[in-house]
Amino acid sequence: MNSATRDLEAQLRKEIEGEVRFDAYSKVLYSTDASIYQIEPIGVVIPRHRDDVAAVVKAAAKYAVPILPRGGGTSLSGQTVGHAIHIDFSKYMNRVLELNTEEQWVRVEPGVVQDQLNGYLRPYGFGFGPDTSSSNRATLGGMVGNNSAGSHSILYGKTIDHTLVLDLVLSDGAEARFSAVTPDRLEQLARGDSFENRLYREVRALGAQYAAEIVARYPKIIRRVSGYNLDEFVPAASPEKPGLFGAGLATPPGPFNLAKVVVGSEGTLAVVTEAKLKIVPLPKYKALEVVLFGDLVEAVEATDEMMLSHPAATELIDRLIVERARAKPEFAQRMSFVQGDPGALLVVEFYGDTEAEVCSKVEDLDARLKRKKIGYGHLPVLDPAEQQGVWKVRKDGLGLLMSVPGERKPIAFVEDPAVPVERLPEFVRRFRQILTDHDTIGGYYGHASVGCIHIRPLIDLKQQSEVHKMREIAEDVFQLVVECGGSMSGEHGDGLARGHFNSRLFGPVVYEAFKKLKAVFDPHNILNPGKVVDAPDMTRDLRFGSTYQTIQIETHLDFSREGGFAGAVEACNGAGICRKMQEGTMCPSFHATRDEEHSTRGRANALRAALSGHLPAEELTSRRMYETLDLCLECKGCKRECPSNVDLAKIKYEFLAHYYARHGTPLRARVFANIGALNRWGSRMAPLANFFLSRQWVKSLTERALGIDARRDFPRFAPETFQSWFRRHRNGAGKRGKVVLFDDCFLSYNYPQVGQAATELLERAGFEVILARPDCCGRPMISKGLLEDARRAARRNVEALAPLVEQGAAIVGCEPSCLLTLRDEYLDLLKGPEVERVASLSYLLEEFLCMLKDSGQLDLRFRPEKKKVLLHGHCHQKAHIGTASTLRALRFPSGYEVTEINSGCCGMAGSFGFEKEHYEISKTIADHRLIPAITAATPDTEIVITGVSCRQQIAHFTSRRPRHAAEVLRDALG
Repeated sequence: MNSATRDLEAQLRKEIEGEVRFDAYSKVLYSTDASIYQIEPIGVVIPRHRDDVAAVVKAAAKYAVPILPRGGGTSLSGQTVGHAIHIDFSKYMNRVLELNTEEQWVRVEPGVVQDQLNGYLRPYGFGFGPDTSSSNRATLGGMVGNNSAGSHSILYGKTIDHTLVLDLVLSDGAEARFSAVTPDRLEQLARGDSFENRLYREVRALGAQYAAEIVARYPKIIRRVSGYNLDEFVPAASPEKPGLFGAGLATPPGPFNLAKVVVGSEGTLAVVTEAKLKIVPLPKYKALEVVLFGDLVEAVEATDEMMLSHPAATELIDRLIVERARAKPEFAQRMSFVQGDPGALLVVEFYGDTEAEVCSKVEDLDARLKRKKIGYGHLPVLDPAEQQGVWKVRKDGLGLLMSVPGERKPIAFVEDPAVPVERLPEFVRRFRQILTDHDTIGGYYGHASVGCIHIRPLIDLKQQSEVHKMREIAEDVFQLVVECGGSMSGEHGDGLARGHFNSRLFGPVVYEAFKKLKAVFDPHNILNPGKVVDAPDMTRDLRFGSTYQTIQIETHLDFSREGGFAGAVEACNGAGICRKMQEGTMCPSFHATRDEEHSTRGRANALRAALSGHLPAEELTSRRMYETLDLCLECKGCKRECPSNVDLAKIKYEFLAHYYARHGTPLRARVFANIGALNRWGSRMAPLANFFLSRQWVKSLTERALGIDARRDFPRFAPETFQSWFRRHRNGAGKRGKVVLFDDCFLSYNYPQVGQAATELLERAGFEVILARPDCCGRPMISKGLLEDARRAARRNVEALAPLVEQGAAIVGCEPSCLLTLRDEYLDLLKGPEVERVASLSYLLEEFLCMLKDSGQLDLRFRPEKKKVLLHGHCHQKAHIGTASTLRALRFPSGYEVTEINSGCCGMAGSFGFEKEHYEISKTIADHRLIPAITAATPDTEIVITGVSCRQQIAHFTSRRPRHAAEVLRDALG
């Protein structure tokens, strides 16, 4: 770091209330986004308020260094990477400030996430019209900077159509507010001597001077976001409407509003600190028609027919996405709407004021398509939950494509062209031929209704020949786009991928106007330089280029499925789905901190930097890397919810093994890793152990000695272990054979009532229950990185279980983290058919009962009784098999009203919540969604869990005492 940079950092630390980060790790974390590019920042500022933003811009102007405003870092084109001071709005400046439902607008800070805003607006019956596929992590500031659109742009247009007022910091650090102005006010603003006055004067002049060329060269389509929005400042041609501006190429003319040129400018003209946005009433009813086609072009050709029905959206999904979705557990269960092996499908959505209205629209379209023999399959989707499943597949199409195995990935560089709808079939046919000519294929999805199809060719950027191929494909696609009268970007923006095409797309005259506009707003070129104008070559600064290499490490776990340890890390493509806040499990620590470092993406970026040389190799096992991974709760939410299936928990296990090999294994890690042995010894002295472990002085002592938080209560040892109960329990021969009850360490010594309930359920179902667990499952050892200890435990368990499995016995468990270790980590620790056999015949109790039900072999009788049941599912269960079987089993008793909490992780995560340095964040995670749902439940509601950690966390932070699903089902037996 040179002296000027040190002086800049010192000034920022002195003047800014937020966070200032110029360390190597922060630079790595912000060096990428969702694009194919990587550029190290100068530093990172995380502002708390607009005064911080102004201070950053003033300092940048003083030192002549670039700045780059950033939201969720979800850019696909490289807008949010650059050698600049990154300003991250997402952590603190994320408030909804004001809502006016009468006038239908809302004021927000730029870090507000789209789904967060929609969740806020929903109770009032409103939403934000542009609905990007990245709505669960994309910020409103980013949408303004990108001029985002989404699936329903045929109704709602783009973000520019909803932007009323922008508060900004200009390139000299001055604050301004841009809004619609009257002709008289425009004259006043254009006459002053201030920087802002000059902007009004110069932009109005540019619009008039270049009007003819703008009208001639701008694509005549709705979905054009390439270049700057100078078409909004062309004096309206209609003489009867004086004072209006706009060529009417994509939006209707309106009053002069400088906010419209900032929208879509990718942070190159000003830094937005607040936005006043229009909102739209939510549709009362929705319905879908899914139409299946044998071929992609056939689907695109049918778009015109769909549009005759005036749908709210018509979305395309191709075969490659369908195949990837079917291969993913998170999506496979949602794929019932796909019949056969379609080459593509169209999802057509209708809005209406009544259910009858939307059903009628679907029926009319369905009948017309069948009459005209358009498509081979037609599926009306009227159930709201099923509709969400369809949209889930469509919205995660990008991530699903990126999960394609191998080095060739469907990458974003020509994925965003938009052409007139009537030219779309020709465009897709010729695009597909371009890919064929270059010996590759692509994934296709997007917005057929407005001619914006996202096409991602499969390219291996680690090969120089493939980098050259990327440039050739881009050139061929550009020529095709121009011939079809389209835009290189329909919603994803120019960034580093397409900015270099603007001089040719718009012609030298309009491009000259762009450069003048940039110079007026940013005379010293400090606002996100190299975007929109003066863009570098598209093959510069690639994240994975031909010189990219990683160091090889010997691993304890088998990473062959992932292509090695580096491959497991590189599976993260930067899409940032781990930053979602309103749904799912991942990433619990990001939910609590909103810090990029504590997202799955951040951790993967840090590890990849150490593997590839962006950080020194010794950083791979450094204390700083440990801190980066420390708040990973190993919940495995990413393994299921990330469309690329980044298994950060597995990566962390391996990291810890190497870290402890270098630094030594702490005593606390060994204690928690061997909790099974400790429980066994503690249970032998249960009364005495319980007495002493409940004493505050003992808790204080363990806090000082081991870092176990004194506020936590230790699990009590049961007066009688489960094995003791089982030995005196009369267990008759089962008519359906034997099952092995996998009696985990907590069931055995702390919560034997769970094992008793499971035993009685299985016996009543006709099975003889046997025990065969000779050792701890190894899960605690795995979570602490003691992988060789875990391997030995796994081998002992497999040796005990394999003979029983060979005799036809299934393995049934109650604790998801233990039982599912047999199905997951054992396959990475051991090899051999006996391991696979044990894994394939291991089931959670509720899963096993549902299998019996489906095969007609479950004849359990339950009492008819009305009861409200609220389920919180265990993270590992959600990650591996989902909670559907538990929900279904809890509904076996008639009269049980069962709902599941949208709770994410409970925050306990085994030993994590017991550790002193993690106590507060554990509480914050629990308070995010779980604890409010528990405390809001009525007293007569049964709180049900499947995991020990969840039981302990709920009991610790609430007055409720949850019970395992097995206990609730056993008590309901007739």
